[in-house]
Amino acid sequence: MSSPSSVAECLVGTLDTNPNVRMSAELRLAELMAIPETGMALSQVISTQDADMSLRQMKRWSPYFQTFRGSAPSAKIKSQIRQAVFNGLSDPVRKIRSLSAHTLSSIANCDWPDEYPDLLASLINLLSSNSPESVHGAMQVFTEFIKSDLTEDQILPVLRDLLPVLLSILGSTETQTPLTRSRTVSVFRQCVISLFMVKDQHPQSVKEAITSILPVWLEAFKVLLNMDSSKDVAKGSNWEGLAVRIQIFRALDTIHTSFPRAIAPYLPELLPTSLAHLKSLYPTFDQYYLASTESVPSSSEDETIELPQLITSIMDFVSSVVRAGRAKEWFTGQNAIALISAVFDYIQMTDDDEENWANNANAFVAQEDDELAPYSVRVAGLDLLTCLLDRTPAQTTATCHSVIQNVVRSSDQARSSGNKDWWRPLEAALTAVGSQAETIQECIDDEQESGRSKPIDIESLLANVIPTILGQSGELGRGFVFASQYAKLLPVQLAGQYLDAAIHVIEANDASIPIKVSAVKAVHNFCVGSDEKALSPFIPRIAKDLGPFLAVTSEDTLSLVLETLSVVLEVDKGKWMTQELANSLVVAVIDVWTKNNKDPIFLSIFPDILNSLAAADVSGIYETVVKQALPLLCNSIAVATVDQSYVAGSAIELVGSLVKASSNGLGEGFFPLLAPNLFKCLSEVEDRDVIQNGISCLTLIVRKDCGQLLTWRDSSGQSGLEHVLRLVARILQAEDESAGLTIGELIIHLLRRAGESVLPVLPELLHALVTRMLAAKTATFVQSLVVPFAFLINNQRDTVLALLEEMNIQGRTGLDVLIQTWCENAETFQGFWPSRSSTMALTALFASERPSLQVLMVKGDIILKPETKNVIMTRSRTKTTPTEFTSVPFPVKAIKILLHEVQSGGEPATMGATQEFADDVDSDDGDDDWADTGDATKDSELEFLSELIGPKGMAFDNDDILDVSDDEDLKGDPISQIDMQAHLVSFFRECAARNTNHFSTVVDQLSAEEMLVVRRIVDES
Repeated sequence: MSSPSSVAECLVGTLDTNPNVRMSAELRLAELMAIPETGMALSQVISTQDADMSLRQMKRWSPYFQTFRGSAPSAKIKSQIRQAVFNGLSDPVRKIRSLSAHTLSSIANCDWPDEYPDLLASLINLLSSNSPESVHGAMQVFTEFIKSDLTEDQILPVLRDLLPVLLSILGSTETQTPLTRSRTVSVFRQCVISLFMVKDQHPQSVKEAITSILPVWLEAFKVLLNMDSSKDVAKGSNWEGLAVRIQIFRALDTIHTSFPRAIAPYLPELLPTSLAHLKSLYPTFDQYYLASTESVPSSSEDETIELPQLITSIMDFVSSVVRAGRAKEWFTGQNAIALISAVFDYIQMTDDDEENWANNANAFVAQEDDELAPYSVRVAGLDLLTCLLDRTPAQTTATCHSVIQNVVRSSDQARSSGNKDWWRPLEAALTAVGSQAETIQECIDDEQESGRSKPIDIESLLANVIPTILGQSGELGRGFVFASQYAKLLPVQLAGQYLDAAIHVIEANDASIPIKVSAVKAVHNFCVGSDEKALSPFIPRIAKDLGPFLAVTSEDTLSLVLETLSVVLEVDKGKWMTQELANSLVVAVIDVWTKNNKDPIFLSIFPDILNSLAAADVSGIYETVVKQALPLLCNSIAVATVDQSYVAGSAIELVGSLVKASSNGLGEGFFPLLAPNLFKCLSEVEDRDVIQNGISCLTLIVRKDCGQLLTWRDSSGQSGLEHVLRLVARILQAEDESAGLTIGELIIHLLRRAGESVLPVLPELLHALVTRMLAAKTATFVQSLVVPFAFLINNQRDTVLALLEEMNIQGRTGLDVLIQTWCENAETFQGFWPSRSSTMALTALFASERPSLQVLMVKGDIILKPETKNVIMTRSRTKTTPTEFTSVPFPVKAIKILLHEVQSGGEPATMGATQEFADDVDSDDGDDDWADTGDATKDSELEFLSELIGPKGMAFDNDDILDVSDDEDLKGDPISQIDMQAHLVSFFRECAARNTNHFSTVVDQLSAEEMLVVRRIVDES
């Protein structure tokens, strides 16, 4: 049997420094753990006051943890264990109370409420006692318990009994410690979250609870917050009082987010209190964090209470209020000035920041990036400023102007008097205003367009303030960044001066890390926002300086340098590039790529850099870049192992960026050097990303220099075209469709560029495409299979149709399979050229009047059933009530698809009020009351939707979208140039005039709305 003494003896042995003794004790303990009574013995050791502390803390041996071994104790023993652990909550030793609380929370997770129904009542009784130790222990249990163990039905009853007791403890300033009182607020906050989670299930009960509970707590919060906060940080205190305030502001934020109406009446008092806290605590923040003249005191529980925790909680609460647009009248006048002044004060660079950033460039870069910066007072303050600017841009910008002017004056005075920290407030002010550069510039433009004066004078700062501080201190690299953030406002001459200063810093050997990184960031911003006239004189020098940076930077700093190099190379299309500079940059870039080709963030930057280098508009640069990069990339493709396929995939992508940059063929020997390794890799690799990169690369090669692919032969005499077709066959045979999403583009360009060479194998290729349609599932893959047929039909309609009519695919004609697949997916096709190509081909098919097409039946419109009308069809409902469609002849379906294109694809003006007729058609949805009342609103909504939808929702004559979605070859294709809207209108009128393909009969089979559209098109003059 396990006795407390024998268990204690084993525990002592497990702590022995002698490994033999320790191993023997652990083996003995393992035997004891198989005995159910061991758990009871362990709990007795915990509650034994004269036992050694190291033994009493060994809660890890409790059988309720994941490392539990042996037999489960009986219900009687479990009850005794629970009672022993519960008694530990009142233990005089704080660590034992904390460990008992953690253990009891774990027990409750397993046993409550079924096996431990009296736990809550016992804990509440413990809270109601006058013992500080008991309250401390019980509060720690509740902190965990409320978060994870209460169900929806248990929350409301528990809160009714618990919250009054918690409120009593919160108010016991004389008998309870601040840390215990802060836990009551933490538990209350979790209760509010729980109420919010169940408000939909129990709306009335939650409303009653909120009405009765929140006002009492909010009044208590007001009283506690109105107490002098400076006393909590007075010299000699342990700052534990801040813990209560931290939890109160977090609770206020939660209440405001969850139940905003309940807190709204209290905001006029809570907001001034928040600002008062920021004002009164700033001297302490300055002393302990900015100047760091003293160390932050430790609390009685060895838990450091940090002032930044309170500051961020206050700022988060105020940000939440601003974001919701409440208490607008308070955020004006002196309140706005005081609040923004406080933000500027608190976001100053601390001593820790200064030391960390001086030694760690990556940390400095990270804090400059909204997505990378760790949460801090600086981040919280800038977030608050963002909220204010979003809500009241002009007012907040004007306030920022007023505050920054005061900061400039006080910094000048401090500098004149010899204060070594004179730069901190100015750096913070520039950070604040610079971080909002885009919003502030928009505000300036809006105000001036409205005939009002500028709310802030950025030009004055750029001309009179920033130049005087550059180089004064390492930290004032902020001046570079600020100037670059407002580059659009700089005159060309002044922008050149800033760029020159930034370059000097980059080239200086003694410049600190922050100022060097700031200079690089400034160069990046200048290249994005400045006129090329200001940049051109400096770009070659900048590019030369950035090259060496690539070898000595890493992580976030390397990412910044790469992004900067990328935008530098785009300036003036690289006309300033020299072969020597290009050579050195390629070597540096490929070296960095080799060392970082596992990082997806870096991998996304390299293709743009290599493409910009190779595409520089200077004779001989392309050849220089290819000569340096291609052999290394081909070797990387060859040596990459199966588990390093990502290296091969990235190398292939980089080769593609070189191909894309070529303007007059790939250059002699390009494809012969690449082809063996490329085709070997693509024939063996299973990684779909590598295959997709390979297809894209081959597509570019076909477009740029198809001749090299056609003339190349491997050692066995097989041509490049044969290898490409073998790759196509492999992809079509694969079950995974993701690798073949771009295969259609490759086939189309092969047909365009190598039509005569493809002709002998065309029947076999088309047979493979149609066969794969039978099993294709994804819309994008289907499009990849169908669009090549659209291209062929637009060019050789009758030949292709004859071929399809003779083709047998599992007992069906190839034409049947193609047309069925096409009609079901035509309206999902994406991309400007593919959509147009499909539309043109459908008109050609209809006009062919081919008998095989006239009798072909395809899926028509959905059949609306009474049981499914106005019902959202979930997956389970679809299984029980499958969706059914009508069956219509292909000519009817073709006209339906083309009518849809007319209605959704073009500008109403270009086809003669097509939209106008739609407004005349009666709706059968019964929602007439919801009709738009103004055309302006509808137009703006449609314009917005067009931007979201993309090519199919935009005007057919909008060629700008081609820059993104299609390559240059297709942009110059006649299909891309045609006025599609006019073509479709002409098509319908001609069909009507000639009764093409029995047009009148086809129209009779359309819906009433579709007939009206046809008549409107045909009748319009």
